[in-house]
Amino acid sequence: MTHSHNYSYYGLTCQAPEVRNFIEHLLPKSGQRSVPVCIWGRHGIGKTQMVEQIAKEKGMQWRAIAPAQFEEMGDLLGMPQVTQNEQGENVTQFAAPHWVPTEPGPGILLIDDVNRADERILRGIMQLLQNHELISWALPEGWQIVLTANPDGGDYSVTPMDDAMLTRMMHITMEFDAKAWALWAEGANIDPRGIDFVLTYPELVSGERTTPRSLVQFFQAIAPIEDLKSQLPLVNILARSCLDETTCAAFIAFVEQNLSKLVSPQAMVEAKSFDKEIAPQIERIAGGAAPRIDILATLCTRLHHYLKVSGVKLKPAQIGNVQAFLKLTFLPNDLRLGLMQDLMNSGNASVKGVLADAELAKLFLSNA
Repeated sequence: MTHSHNYSYYGLTCQAPEVRNFIEHLLPKSGQRSVPVCIWGRHGIGKTQMVEQIAKEKGMQWRAIAPAQFEEMGDLLGMPQVTQNEQGENVTQFAAPHWVPTEPGPGILLIDDVNRADERILRGIMQLLQNHELISWALPEGWQIVLTANPDGGDYSVTPMDDAMLTRMMHITMEFDAKAWALWAEGANIDPRGIDFVLTYPELVSGERTTPRSLVQFFQAIAPIEDLKSQLPLVNILARSCLDETTCAAFIAFVEQNLSKLVSPQAMVEAKSFDKEIAPQIERIAGGAAPRIDILATLCTRLHHYLKVSGVKLKPAQIGNVQAFLKLTFLPNDLRLGLMQDLMNSGNASVKGVLADAELAKLFLSNA
């Protein structure tokens, strides 16, 4: 789906893995103060989740705030309280808000959807970005400030940030990439039928209501339904509860055409007889006089991601199954070579054994 809005982004537009590398590269070294980073992008594409995952995987402290919920400056600065100093005199001091990090780093403070905050709150945040402290509290050493923001110039209810604030941060824009999402989904146990749908129709992921986030909600809702085709009315209700009409119609057609029953990568790898059990299924759905390139591309991506995420050590018979898939006569050469390249770079030593086949090795080397 396309959008007619003239959105304004900042920084280079990158896919999730590149954004992740960018964030990890800028994490503060010991004793150094880091520059705040702002990740721009449309809603629901996984900006917040990615930053939280970085913190979790690296064992970092984690705090997340949504300044759009702040009504008063006290929510950011804290509240004044009267205390006594060493001379017994009454003095007024600020008590920091409960969410303020007090633990030493490394840690990440996420300021989520920063430009949905009120302009007064934004002005207060500007000092935090510059000095890593406000009048009432300071960020402990080793903490990285990361912000997320929705684009200006469209249908988002956002507060524009002026140059004085923008120049206090480094910027990058994150865009959705179906293959990167599918790799994440494979490891997050998302319904494989949903992964197949996104890889087959990646153009349907970006809509007013259809986002990677709303799709995950939908895929979680249909996961308990074993036979989608027998429960189409319920599937349709669930789809329309969180997705665009176009996406709903496409998913219903996906189910009606039996595309939700694509061969799983695990079944391909573990088949007792690939030629008898698996090849006929693939040919029936994606082969013929006019092969379904989109479906074959989906199968290639799913197979690569399964082998990468599962870390399975392929036995000789399983290597033979992967080789048999690569040798399917109706598999286009560019998809075949792309999958072989991915397998070479997978980091799984047993997977590289797939290319220990004279026919495939010759094909790979002659087209590398």
